[in-house]
Amino acid sequence: MSERIMTARIINFTLNGQPVSTAIEPHRNMVELLQRFDLFGARESCGQGLCGCCTVLVDGVAVSGCLYFAVWADGKKISTVEHLDAGGTLSKVQQAFIDCGAFQCGFCTPGFVLMTHQLLEAHPDPSDDDIRDYLAGNLCRCGAYPEIIEAVKRAAKAP
Repeated sequence: MSERIMTARIINFTLNGQPVSTAIEPHRNMVELLQRFDLFGARESCGQGLCGCCTVLVDGVAVSGCLYFAVWADGKKISTVEHLDAGGTLSKVQQAFIDCGAFQCGFCTPGFVLMTHQLLEAHPDPSDDDIRDYLAGNLCRCGAYPEIIEAVKRAAKAP
């Protein structure tokens, strides 16, 4: 029986505003790719795209990093939670999450923060129902949902 050899593929993409190139095996996912760049905000939890902990923006659209093959990043613009405080200043969403205590263990927080950024770009003044609907794909096992909703509303009002 012959052995199949997984060969790495060179991909070029923009990561948090910087052009990068790397070799990656075709079976690796986005979370594994980001870890090669010491970016650990996107975390694999469920491995099925159900919890939102691995959320990453690809060309401005949220994807589940555990299901998104790394080779698909070729030619794309990838943004992670680490990019939000570029320049050392927290984004209004990050600050609102801190101000409202919208996290407990923090494992799910990066996914919620990225989704909230995307929500506020699409709906600058969301209702509670809009927030719940938009963030329905993100799970907080600690149950900080009331604080998360309050943080989203606070961020929406921030200048």
